[in-house]
Amino acid sequence: MTDFIEANFPREVEFLKALVRVPSDNPPGDCDRHAEESARLLEGLGFTVERHKVPDGIAKQHGMVSATNLIVRETFGSGKGPVIAMNAHGDVVPPGEGWTHDPYGAEEKGGAIYGRGAAVSKSDYATYAFALLALKDSPAGLDGVVELHLTYDEEIGGYTGPDWLIKQKLTNPDIAFSAGFSYAVVTAHNGVLHLEVTVRGKQAHAAMPESGADALEAATRILTAIYKERKRLNRIKSKSPGIGSPKITVGQIAGGFATNVVPDKVTMRIDRRLIPEEKGTKVERELVALVKRAGAGRGIKVECKRIILAEPLKPRPGVRKIVEIIQRHARRELKTAIKEMGVPLYTDARHYSAAGIPTVLYGAGPRSILEANAHSANEHVKLSDLKAATKIVAASLRDLLKA
Repeated sequence: MTDFIEANFPREVEFLKALVRVPSDNPPGDCDRHAEESARLLEGLGFTVERHKVPDGIAKQHGMVSATNLIVRETFGSGKGPVIAMNAHGDVVPPGEGWTHDPYGAEEKGGAIYGRGAAVSKSDYATYAFALLALKDSPAGLDGVVELHLTYDEEIGGYTGPDWLIKQKLTNPDIAFSAGFSYAVVTAHNGVLHLEVTVRGKQAHAAMPESGADALEAATRILTAIYKERKRLNRIKSKSPGIGSPKITVGQIAGGFATNVVPDKVTMRIDRRLIPEEKGTKVERELVALVKRAGAGRGIKVECKRIILAEPLKPRPGVRKIVEIIQRHARRELKTAIKEMGVPLYTDARHYSAAGIPTVLYGAGPRSILEANAHSANEHVKLSDLKAATKIVAASLRDLLKA
């Protein structure tokens, strides 16, 4: 398999460049064009590609303009061995400012490919596809099924991607790989609660503020309580390496409509990151109570609306075997030991785990999100990491599929 990957690596590089050159920003989440181009490229590699269009109403309900999920299924031997899903997402955050490379140019420079999605996670489209090609080239002694799941809503929660595929019974894997980086096997990550808070008061002339109910004054009390809560959360530490503490941030705030009028409405969006030891519904109840208690006052009404609640990823039974296999092949290929760890963000890998599927995050990339400039200007992936990850994933799949 190693010889196959070496010989076909120029094709893998061109495959990744082609994926980067097609924008798939989310928001706005109009990703059907990228899905179709991905399907065409995969078919060019000899795969049969299933296109599963998410109904427009469901896509819009979850903040997408369009979403089509792709599945490739390859059977080895009798097909009675494990079914292994490999999920990468094609949607990306908008490029933003500060780039010195064209974010859609897929420029190759200094042994790396630059572009939005080059690291997160179009490189894993390429890693998983060419690892599967290597297995097809040398299938002797293998038994089971490998599925590529190529989805388009990781940046906004995964509800029209992995979650939808599982609930529609389009897949039922025994093991799941999800997009990650080459120098760690991730088995835990944070969850997130996004809460929209609306503070309603009563407008009044600024010359007589006491005749109204100042929504901004009430919102200020809420902000004070939230930043006090941030300090409390910083003292809590997860037992999972790499996770750290729970976090809380007010990311957006808006209110008022004239300088000389007491504001009667203020809205804010709160981001609360959950560590694996926490339960999302309990955190939500406690945060809503804190916000309403802090904002209470004469003529004030506080409303809280959940925008998203994603539970943390926790290691499931069966994960240890997968981790050990990946670590063994990574040590050989990278000439260094890689750790099992958690990461302080959330991904759509949690949907596989929530369905009872042992799930790990592993793929192409450096030691950290910061090193790859993921979600930042000049995002990139090193070609050496892309090749190494492809070899490691292929060898790990072979071990998992041994008849």
